[in-house]
Amino acid sequence: MTQLQSREGQRVPNVVFPVREGNDWKQLSTDELFAGKTVVVFSLPGAFTPTCSSTHLPRYNELAPAFFENGVDSILCVSVNDSFVMNEWAKDQEAQNIVMVPDGNGAFTEGMGMLVDKADLGFGRRSWRYSMLVRDGVVEKMFIEPQKDGDPFEVSDADTMLAYINEHAKKPDQIVVFSKVGCPHCARAKAVLEGRGLDYIELPLDNKVRGKVLGAVSGKMTAPQVFINGALIGSADDVESYFQR
Repeated sequence: MTQLQSREGQRVPNVVFPVREGNDWKQLSTDELFAGKTVVVFSLPGAFTPTCSSTHLPRYNELAPAFFENGVDSILCVSVNDSFVMNEWAKDQEAQNIVMVPDGNGAFTEGMGMLVDKADLGFGRRSWRYSMLVRDGVVEKMFIEPQKDGDPFEVSDADTMLAYINEHAKKPDQIVVFSKVGCPHCARAKAVLEGRGLDYIELPLDNKVRGKVLGAVSGKMTAPQVFINGALIGSADDVESYFQR
């Protein structure tokens, strides 16, 4: 493999991306994406591939509010895939905070010096995995994955980039509410979270599995059971007490 080199201090390539929006084609230029903006970019080998779908894209989407609070205007996901593929991948993921950039011809990736041969996987030429912070079209910082076998994922992750921008940045809380349909106590717990502007994932459980699931994850049999950042908070009363403290 050709030695990959950082492009820090250089301008991003001047490229136009054909983007499909609805039934129409749009020409999206790098000027539109970067001019006058602070932009985080992460680039990966391919849409729908395991690491890209399970970790790389979801975590950038999850941490997007923290990026935006720390001066980032937009987050771009670049892949050597056509616009149809990127659009379908976005529908399959939680990607509402991400701008999907289809570098189908590989022109941007080649200009960044990150186009590599993955013919052994049947991929042809694809992007090496990396991330970068770009200010007004100039690359300030790049995190390039080490050149070794496989698909290394060690430095281009969202947490590493956020720590570079602000090592003390507050990350969004990860909150899950295990609930049951029609439960007033569940509604009360969710109201407390919503009142504090906190996003959460709700997992409603039916009568057939609720007891076993709640018993397994919390040691308790009643709904709701609320978890914040991996810690069990508990019932609606517990949630209220947690935030009162």
